[in-house]
Amino acid sequence: METKMVLTSEQQAILDGSKGETMAKVMETLIKYGEIFGATKMVPVTSEYGHLVLSFGLMFLGPVFDLYQKLIDDGCISSQKFTCDPRPYDPEVPQSLVSKVLAKIIYSKQKRYDAQLKKLGLLNENSYTCTCYMPELGNIPKKGDILSWAESSAVVYANSVLGARCNRNSGIIELFGSVCGFVPYFGFLTDEGRKAKWIVKLQTTKKPDAQLLGSAIGMKVTEDVPYIYGLDKYLGNELNDSVCTYLKDFGAATASNGAVGLYHIDGLTPEAVELKEKLILENAKEYIITDEELQRVKDNYPVIWKNPNAKPKMCFLGCPHMSLEQLKDWTNKLDKGLKENKRTKVSIATVFTTSNPVHEEFKKHPEYQKLIDMGVIISYICPLMYMDNPLCQSKAVITSSNKLRTYTTTRYYSDDEILEMLTKGVN
Repeated sequence: METKMVLTSEQQAILDGSKGETMAKVMETLIKYGEIFGATKMVPVTSEYGHLVLSFGLMFLGPVFDLYQKLIDDGCISSQKFTCDPRPYDPEVPQSLVSKVLAKIIYSKQKRYDAQLKKLGLLNENSYTCTCYMPELGNIPKKGDILSWAESSAVVYANSVLGARCNRNSGIIELFGSVCGFVPYFGFLTDEGRKAKWIVKLQTTKKPDAQLLGSAIGMKVTEDVPYIYGLDKYLGNELNDSVCTYLKDFGAATASNGAVGLYHIDGLTPEAVELKEKLILENAKEYIITDEELQRVKDNYPVIWKNPNAKPKMCFLGCPHMSLEQLKDWTNKLDKGLKENKRTKVSIATVFTTSNPVHEEFKKHPEYQKLIDMGVIISYICPLMYMDNPLCQSKAVITSSNKLRTYTTTRYYSDDEILEMLTKGVN
């Protein structure tokens, strides 16, 4: 294969077949992928772990499973262990019998795929989550690490909050980078690609809802990098658990309601603290966000329930997966709200989704039993995948996740609005 890229002797040898024909094809695919975006070289993946976005054994993905089997049979195993997005199905989550059967048919290849992931390099049985960067999971890249990840909410978090470097890779491409150990050098891997094309000035009268703010910015800047002024007024200048939880949800909304892979927050995120205005390109566009602008964005969300006036039958919180901080905070808010309204159980079937390691850590805290007693289900699933079938799509489901709202028929409400519905009931 001829390429305009400048390859090292090791990379050229792999391309020429030193590690077998299949690995050569993996390298060739990565090179062609990089050439589309103007990459002139390949660079080593330096993070300890990878992360894969494809976690579901969908019956229609036969060619993907055949490709993975080819990698396994030819010894092209990941050069690094990896975590993986959450699974699509949990029998503990409320579903009708018909819906359960349908889910098992749709995800009929799950056992085969889980076995393939183990052989390819899955870190362990509890590594299924979209928030692999949480301390309970341990997949926390260092500042400057080069990653080969997919999962948009994880990529934007790693780039922005951790200062690692990763492009918004697709499924399979991210695995190829981990298998090969190299990725093409372009985009967010470069200093220039990390500079901001937008200046966002926050002029709200109170701390904005993370998911709504992220949605507004994502829809405005699309795939560009924003540099945000004014958010540190509400978040402070320390990346503590509470702030990181806020940024997790904020970033997920920018990445799903737009295609943001990196943001900078003045006075808070690592590169903004280090480089400040040097991160902003000349002639950067400006976006001013007020209370009225956020309300405008929210008011324009479409309602795609079959019956727009239906009473909510189910609530999902945790897309991306909830942190320990969120589980405890939501438990305390629900407990207070239910007591004020002389209730003991949430008024709507409610599922909190989180990773198994966070769930296990939560069990050590007094809030855990309180939450269970209030009737909330804790699950490891991906709510987006749960909603991805005709029967679930017909349900009136609410969420405070802008990512889940964007990709499914769920209806968005703010955390405060959902808290009121869960504790007061819906008329």
